[in-house]
Amino acid sequence: MGDQKDALMKIITTLAAKNEETQNFVYVLKQTLQNVETNSDKVVADLEGEFSSLYSILDELKESMMTKIKQERASKIYELQSQLTACSKALEGSEELLDLANQTLEMAGTEEFNQAARQIKDSVTMAPAFRLSLKAKVSDNMSHLMVDFSPERQMLQALKFLPVPSAPEIDTLKCLVADNCVTVVWKMPEEDSKIDHYIVEYRKTNFEGPPRLKEDHPWMVLEGIKDTEITLSGQRFDTRYMNFRVKACNKAVAGEFSEPVTLETNAFVFKLDPTTCHQNLKVEDTSAEWDAMGGKVQEIKTREKENKGRTASPVHSPARSALQSPKRIPSGRSGRDRFTAESYTVLGDTLIDGGEHYWEVKYDRDSKAFGVGVAYRTMGKFDQLGKTSASWCIHVNNWLQVSFTAKHNNKAKILDVPVPDLIGVYCKYDEGQLSFYNARTKQLIHSFRAKFTQPVLPAFMVWCGGLSVHCGLQVPSIVRCLQKRNSGTSSSTASLT
Repeated sequence: MGDQKDALMKIITTLAAKNEETQNFVYVLKQTLQNVETNSDKVVADLEGEFSSLYSILDELKESMMTKIKQERASKIYELQSQLTACSKALEGSEELLDLANQTLEMAGTEEFNQAARQIKDSVTMAPAFRLSLKAKVSDNMSHLMVDFSPERQMLQALKFLPVPSAPEIDTLKCLVADNCVTVVWKMPEEDSKIDHYIVEYRKTNFEGPPRLKEDHPWMVLEGIKDTEITLSGQRFDTRYMNFRVKACNKAVAGEFSEPVTLETNAFVFKLDPTTCHQNLKVEDTSAEWDAMGGKVQEIKTREKENKGRTASPVHSPARSALQSPKRIPSGRSGRDRFTAESYTVLGDTLIDGGEHYWEVKYDRDSKAFGVGVAYRTMGKFDQLGKTSASWCIHVNNWLQVSFTAKHNNKAKILDVPVPDLIGVYCKYDEGQLSFYNARTKQLIHSFRAKFTQPVLPAFMVWCGGLSVHCGLQVPSIVRCLQKRNSGTSSSTASLT
């Protein structure tokens, strides 16, 4: 009894699931049927509108051409009737003279005859018939107004529904990712003169290969593109890849999307690590601000944030794990290892142990002191940036005596260049190159030549002011060229390296 009941329950469950599936399918069919009727009415209305437009054009052309024929006819009739009237009057006068001449011939008296003959001669000389042109002013030919619509008729007979555009093909060999710009190039598999524009969709991702059905980032849409390429400039690459797809549109319908492509967007992405910052620094993801009231208040806030649970932390969240760099350190220091005393320092959360990287820093002009560079993770909590062998930086001092210096291992070199408001930092770890640029003009400020013995972290110092970090940037082409050009020259900072 129990087995049969279980079997029956399974059957009931299967039937219920099948019924629900069938009901859903019935709903889909009904909705599809309704859509067919709606879409059919729409295309019929569109078709009637297009033909009405053609009829209107043909009627206008017919009216215009008929008017031209009527004008030509009226003009010729007027000329011919005028000429006919003139000729008729001349003919009447000529016949009268002819009758008078015949009557004169019958006169008997010589004197009377001679006088009449002279009068007739004078009248003939002045007769209109002898001053008329006996050639018609206009012809009866109307062939120049004949028409032959055979080509147009064939064209009209060839009218048909617009074909759905083919899917474009993205040319990955011509696509380019450089200087935080992405250029995507595509082509149609065959010539299609009916194409009106293209639609491009793109989204960010951290997964190589074909786009996944489910992705954290939505597709972004660019419409009305007339050319077969597009450039997205000023991008911030906070993911490793970008997906792209394109579809073509004519006046009526859009085609299918192209096969999507995935382009790699190499860039250095990091955040400021709040667990390393000095207690008088208020740190967000990419900004730090001096807080004279920091200390215990800041420490309590940080501990509360750390105690909310590992799964809620951006570092440990599974939803964010794909966004984290494999070199990102989950927890740089505990609260007791924060920078303290007069260091006023905070480190980035992503290690650099190879390759070349670039980021930019903007600082408040009112800051009394500011520094940017790199440091080992082992830099002591009492150490100031640039005053130990574990850190390299450029330093701005706006307090008491203004100075702009490059610092390393407690040695400083005065930099005789204006202090830019936006500083670019270039680090090529394997060759020990650390360079600083005016990020707006790409003028070189200073270069260190070092031999890094362990991974480094972006490092920042600020006192009585604030700073913001711009990351997700690729190494600018001009910076890379300048580095290659200067690689063969001797270092001007040997005393600091």
